[in-house]
Amino acid sequence: MEARWWPRGPLRPPRCSACLLLLLGTAVFFQSYAVEVDVKDATNATCLYAQWLMRFLIKYETNSGDYKNATLSLPSNVTHDGSTCGNDTQAALLAVQFEEGHSWSVNFTKTNETYQADFITFTYNTNDSAVFRDAKRKGPITIVVKDTMHPVELNNVFVCHNTDSIEAENVTQFFWNITLQAFVQNGTIGKKESRCDADKPTSAPTILPTVANITTASTTTLSPAPTTAPKPVENPDTGNYSLKSGNKTCLLATVGLQLNVSQDKPLLININPKTTSVDGTCGNTTATLRLNDGNSRFIGFTFFVKNASANVRRFYLKEVNVTLLNHMNGSVILSADNNNFSKWDASLGSSYMCRKEQTLEINEDLQIHTFNLRIQPFLVKENKFSTAQECSMDDDTILIPIVVGAALAGLIVIIVIAYIIGRRKSYAGYQTL
Repeated sequence: MEARWWPRGPLRPPRCSACLLLLLGTAVFFQSYAVEVDVKDATNATCLYAQWLMRFLIKYETNSGDYKNATLSLPSNVTHDGSTCGNDTQAALLAVQFEEGHSWSVNFTKTNETYQADFITFTYNTNDSAVFRDAKRKGPITIVVKDTMHPVELNNVFVCHNTDSIEAENVTQFFWNITLQAFVQNGTIGKKESRCDADKPTSAPTILPTVANITTASTTTLSPAPTTAPKPVENPDTGNYSLKSGNKTCLLATVGLQLNVSQDKPLLININPKTTSVDGTCGNTTATLRLNDGNSRFIGFTFFVKNASANVRRFYLKEVNVTLLNHMNGSVILSADNNNFSKWDASLGSSYMCRKEQTLEINEDLQIHTFNLRIQPFLVKENKFSTAQECSMDDDTILIPIVVGAALAGLIVIIVIAYIIGRRKSYAGYQTL
């Protein structure tokens, strides 16, 4: 069997469009090249065909103990060793290799009527110093994740132009402009397409004006319609999120999230918990909660334990990163991270709670507003929050002694003034005698 690959560079219409990807945290643009693999069987007939764009966002630890984000995009030179056709009893395999020891593959299984992707295997090599600067862990790292592709009818081509993503083990994989068919019959690519859910229209099509639906304009001069002020954005719904380690819950979070983006013009975006998926990692001294709202918005919160060797240990929020993508072509609209936070501080084994609105300043272009927050990233027991340590804004007990003290002070001042006035009147009366 033979797999052929063409370094086509940026795709040209009608297959798909060019895409420029912004490297996280810099102003340098990287070109993501399209991969096209045509796997042949023993008779030189196509048995597996794929064309797609992808890139990877990888979080890694540096020698200084900090965490950085690396962007890995496909170059123009990609190999295809190991790609196989598959049959009724053997899975098909689509595999590519690129740059300094990085590789990616996906296997496909079939039934009598359908085929679907099964597992994705991605290996990245942190010895690639151009991508993973000052990486603490050296060498290849492999992750395996279940693909979320729905079954596709045999002889149909799977097409997905919108951006899809899979998150696992500090890696987010982005895919877009996908055209593929596994188990191709008789060497002929199918003509019928099976679209991904993201490509399917969600609203009624626009009706273009015709003679039948155009209303003749009146010659009467009409006053302009009054302008109305834009409707204020309501507070976001509160979502409940959790992570598991094995069968045990290791992180709990309840929070309403709102993004405040001010790149071109101010924009408030509420994160909908009903469409948001959860991923992340739990550890003894670090934990990460990653949220994908289903609209190409990705938010990550990283927590650390301080005073790890002391008797009284505390956790706190140290890092937040946000990526906003164009869901049509996968290009980065905004990427921002801040790893210098010292927020949401509480004793280890307890939870942190703040019902009032809080603001996290990511950078000059992005803020995150939180509402009804309760978080416990470590030592969760019985799937429940432990005793909460409340933020100062919520602690009404602080106000009680202040109010009582102010009232007592005011009363003392009044008594003193009354006493002085009384004394003066008494003295004046004595003088007149």
